Amino acid sequence: MGKKILIVDDGKNICEILEFNLSNEGYEIECAGSAEEALKKLTPEYSLILLDVMMGGMSGYKMAEKLRKENNRIPIIFLTAKDTENDMLTGFSVGADDYISKPFSIKEVVARVKALLKRSGGETPLRAAPLVFDDVTINSDTKELIIGEEIIPLTRTEFEIITLLASNPSRIFEREDIIDHIWKDAPYITERTIDVHIRRLRKKMKERASLIVSRPGYGYRFNSPVK
Repeated sequence: MGKKILIVDDGKNICEILEFNLSNEGYEIECAGSAEEALKKLTPEYSLILLDVMMGGMSGYKMAEKLRKENNRIPIIFLTAKDTENDMLTGFSVGADDYISKPFSIKEVVARVKALLKRSGGETPLRAAPLVFDDVTINSDTKELIIGEEIIPLTRTEFEIITLLASNPSRIFEREDIIDHIWKDAPYITERTIDVHIRRLRKKMKERASLIVSRPGYGYRFNSPVK
């Protein structure tokens, strides 16, 4: 049996279309018509949630926020008609791993699901020494960003981005480079998505936000302190 996915959407037609197509890809699918129903169904057996934002009762944002506060790290992909940059920032801030705007193509959803499951369930990498820059530590074993004595909560994608940049501090990464490294199996990621992730990441880093530098016309680089 394939990996188990929970689809949470109050649109019956959308649930049926997603269930049919993802089942054909070999996944085991369960549907819930509300966030409240989904929370009752959710067990550790599930590998991913496809979550609508706007629903009666508890919103998708509130459900995701609740799961993250309970330290549930299950990958979440938002499906929503709200597609402004502020909407995306809100989605990522409550713990989403990806964000797909409606109307969407089934091929896009399938590709993004496969890519996220591959990233979250791949082989365990070799132990790597923490990256340390003054009072900033990026620990690949624990998947934590630590500034001073504070552990900064990052989504999977945010952690992957800062690790990529910090591992290559002398290199400027174009947005396409970042997409190729982190979403190489998902051809539908846009450059705007990268900017939103970076903006959210820098906000979380507060006074250390200057470690991530934007080079207009080029991309982003990690501003490693001179030793």
